[in-house]
Amino acid sequence: MSEAVLALAQAVRHGDRSARELTEERLAAIATAEPEVHAFNLVTADAARAEADEVDRRVAAGEDVGPLAGLPVALKDNICTRGVPTTCSSRILDGWRPPYDATVVTRLRSAGAVIVGKTNLDEFAMGSSTENSAFGPTRNPHDPSRVPGGSSGGSAAAVAAGFVPMALGSDTGGSIRQPAALCGVVGVKPTYGVVSRYGLVAFASSLDQIGPLTGSVADAAALLEVVAGHDPEDSTSLAEPAPTVTSVLGDGVDGMRVGVVAELIDGVAPDVAARVRQAADALSSAGARVDEASVPAAVHGLSAYYLIAPAEASSNLARYDGVRYGLRVEAPDITAMYTATRSAGFGSEVKRRIMLGTYALSAGYYDAYYGQAQRVRTLIIRSFDAAYARFDALLAPTTPTTAFALGAKTADPLAMYLTDVCTVPSSLAGHPAMSVPFGSGDDGMPVGVQVLAPARGEAVMFRVGAALEALAPGPTGVDAVRSRREAVR
Repeated sequence: MSEAVLALAQAVRHGDRSARELTEERLAAIATAEPEVHAFNLVTADAARAEADEVDRRVAAGEDVGPLAGLPVALKDNICTRGVPTTCSSRILDGWRPPYDATVVTRLRSAGAVIVGKTNLDEFAMGSSTENSAFGPTRNPHDPSRVPGGSSGGSAAAVAAGFVPMALGSDTGGSIRQPAALCGVVGVKPTYGVVSRYGLVAFASSLDQIGPLTGSVADAAALLEVVAGHDPEDSTSLAEPAPTVTSVLGDGVDGMRVGVVAELIDGVAPDVAARVRQAADALSSAGARVDEASVPAAVHGLSAYYLIAPAEASSNLARYDGVRYGLRVEAPDITAMYTATRSAGFGSEVKRRIMLGTYALSAGYYDAYYGQAQRVRTLIIRSFDAAYARFDALLAPTTPTTAFALGAKTADPLAMYLTDVCTVPSSLAGHPAMSVPFGSGDDGMPVGVQVLAPARGEAVMFRVGAALEALAPGPTGVDAVRSRREAVR
């Protein structure tokens, strides 16, 4: 963990500070700025105080409560918490309280963390701005007139605003990395299967992954080591322990081969491209051997993603029928009840993707659309394999631009989808990737640089990420929010 966060956890662990004190500080910060930011769907203040008191009781009894002792953590509201509403920011789950905790929730509590609430997201994680929420949009703490990115915009904003030192999000096509970049925090999508999906409400099962959003690379490494590792409750979980990443953060990049992906930097805004090239130069000055890399099939990633993900979503979301979960709109017969419930419960973006996915899977079109998209996915994996034969890690922009204004792209779905163009290729490949803040754009908003690595290459990825963070210009995360707001005043 970063020195400040590590010091807090260690202080609680040794009884020098109380978990209750840390929790009250964060709840006070939430009470002050949450009305403007709207990072949370639910703040579980009383439950958080009770969890903090239990941590303090165990410390007083001489128990070791774990590496995240007393640290407040926020959860994206598509991660199940027993007895606590889990909405996915959708009316269709109105009133639903899961009967179990997600595996990541159990592991957080076992490590001493205190859960303070559930964060806002695009409905069922379908979106790139956190404007597709049934409960209203989240705002970027750097500039409340702009989006925080999505779909994990609530978790990213909660960290950037200083509400919590760390949060969990989910990433299907970039939903951790993209908001991390726009909010100036660190966001990590692990290798598919490294973190259990048990208790994560499914959007696209072959792509969904849970991962950290934090104020530093070291915090993300510590959080990943806590939540990762094999879980027999998830059939897609890799049968191996959590990757060791905290111990490599200081190893540097001397002699490492780093490639800048030409296909992902072409077409992004000039100020974002300039920051990526500056990051590459910084790594070179630190001893890395940097050169241009090519992943030719990556240019087809967005087209393939927007067939595969909606197809899986149309299947996963068929379960919300007014019978087993949440909302039910009464009607004269069961077919009318299904129609009325799903019409009232789902928002327009979710309906759009269900229709797109259902069409792609329909008889006569399956092979032409879904089958073809899966073949493109294979080409992307092979393109990455060829690139990783030359390079240990790859570098790219996380987003094509800095944070855009609220409402700027809501009327144009294609423009919104294009904000994921730099993140979806590694999602389709199942590889790890992380966004690290690296300076700002011409408008003063944060820029994220993406570090990509081959499957199970988290250790290499974190080495590069830590080096980038050390070389980055200007403040990041909550410090950058404070600096920007002081400049505005």
